[in-house]
Amino acid sequence: MGPPVRVGELVADPPHALTRQAWAPRRQTHGIMNVDGFGLGWYVEGDAVPARHRGDGPVWGDETFADLARTVRTTGLLAAVRSGTEGMVSGRGAAAPFRAGRWLFSHNGALPGWPASGAELVKDLAPERLLRLDAPTDAAALWALTLDRLDAGLTPGEALRHVTRRALETTGGRVNLLLTDGQRIAATTAGASLCYRHTHGGVVVASESYDEETDWHDVPDDRLLTVERGEVTVEQLRG
Repeated sequence: MGPPVRVGELVADPPHALTRQAWAPRRQTHGIMNVDGFGLGWYVEGDAVPARHRGDGPVWGDETFADLARTVRTTGLLAAVRSGTEGMVSGRGAAAPFRAGRWLFSHNGALPGWPASGAELVKDLAPERLLRLDAPTDAAALWALTLDRLDAGLTPGEALRHVTRRALETTGGRVNLLLTDGQRIAATTAGASLCYRHTHGGVVVASESYDEETDWHDVPDDRLLTVERGEVTVEQLRG
């Protein structure tokens, strides 16, 4: 998030960019490759609603992704690659980022015992919200819970704190969440890696660094990270 930058400078050009993390992640502790889908969501100046492109296969095989990375300039980007969890459906609808209005959302992790464990997790959600899920996956359910909290008036950080705590108390598992509206970023660490750096006059938040520069900052587990007006805040998630 920051001044306009070409998408490829973040997700394709660096030596350990997202396109390489799809087949050779360095800090991923569950799964070997991320070939079960991908997505880009991006903001441009003058439009608060992000564009989005998703696919259900490996990111390196998608011609449109390559063209977008090469040509599109953005002030805010959420990009993800997916390693499907056993028992989860596949397809484009299961790939992040999830989107509603100005919001983009992703989940790095897995909730054990899905889908049986999900019944308790989503029991308080309105049926119509559940019927709008992109896919019957844990990530999509966590997105529905987050959107419900945003609609209730919580800030991005408060919404992610609430949902992460609820998921950990209900199902356990790995619940790294990331949410942005193109002006703010909120993210949680609960079982997976996260880091950030200041660059291009803005801020990059990523599951792992995309180069060997020394200005990356690792975020410890059980933390809530927020970015607003270029300032990064890291605080305890629980406790």
